[in-house]
Amino acid sequence: MTTSTTRVSIADLRRGIAHALEAAGTSDANAASVAHALAAAEIDGQKGHGLSRVASYAAQVRAGKVHGRAVPVTTLTRPGTLRIDAAFGFAYPALDLGLDRLPDMARAQGIAAAGITRSHHAGALGLVAERLAGQGCLALVFANTPSAMAAWGGRRAVFGTNPVAFAAPRLGSSPIVVDLALSEVARAKIVAAAAKNEPIPQGWAVDENGAPTTDAKAALQGTLLPAGGAKGAALALMVEILAAGLTGSNLAFEASPFLDDKGGPPGTGQLIIAIDATAMSASPAASERVETLATAIADEAGVRLPGGQRAARRQTAERDGVEVDSKTWADVVRVG
Repeated sequence: MTTSTTRVSIADLRRGIAHALEAAGTSDANAASVAHALAAAEIDGQKGHGLSRVASYAAQVRAGKVHGRAVPVTTLTRPGTLRIDAAFGFAYPALDLGLDRLPDMARAQGIAAAGITRSHHAGALGLVAERLAGQGCLALVFANTPSAMAAWGGRRAVFGTNPVAFAAPRLGSSPIVVDLALSEVARAKIVAAAAKNEPIPQGWAVDENGAPTTDAKAALQGTLLPAGGAKGAALALMVEILAAGLTGSNLAFEASPFLDDKGGPPGTGQLIIAIDATAMSASPAASERVETLATAIADEAGVRLPGGQRAARRQTAERDGVEVDSKTWADVVRVG
């Protein structure tokens, strides 16, 4: 089955997303923040964090699962740490507050961190890390998500897919960006397969009895498998502690799903760490070391650096518009 697509300018894409969210009851400022983040993800090819989220976000605002008019509050808890209360609103305005404050704090002290609580789906974390890299910082970003994975050897989902992102500035080039979930595959891919009654590859998930399955619907009743087996499960535990434990947020098994309008606010958490690239090295500077490493990697034929395709996608979007699913776009325009 061929999916129909259409091209939309970046400005129209942001405007359409914002209007749809405003129609659901989101404040103008929050809608603009969310629209910018979802459009950026769509441009970068992160479709699961882009336009496809608009309908569920709008439904959650209407149901009160997301407080569309929430105003995040920032508290300086220590000279180098911020606590940001997202107030059960969208994560993006809270992330924006952190990104506004952290670069200056990191330059002053070498390192700074922001913990976000009572939050929601944080989308493509690589975009958050990349923005800090653009300000001369190495960045680490962690987020916990609603339960989807079991502890290694278990059957009950206690961790989310728990994404982590990293970015490092380069000299005269786009930052290196690493952005990955700790499950073998994003849950959204299994949801899409279940909707189309399509099988999923072996190794993605197990059913509710812990048996390997290629049935997408059975997988949704079971748990996702961690990337890298026991190592991935251990990393998911680490992220759960950093993003939820440290920030006082809901743990994965306490959080309601991001994908529907059922239940109360998810109340998940995020942690952002910014390290000034000049804080620990004399000469050569960290960015020079990163550039030397990046050049050595990229010099080998067939090798590409993480995040290396983003620049080309963005140039295409600026020139030709963003290729989006026609039906999804039509639904967004209709709501807005």
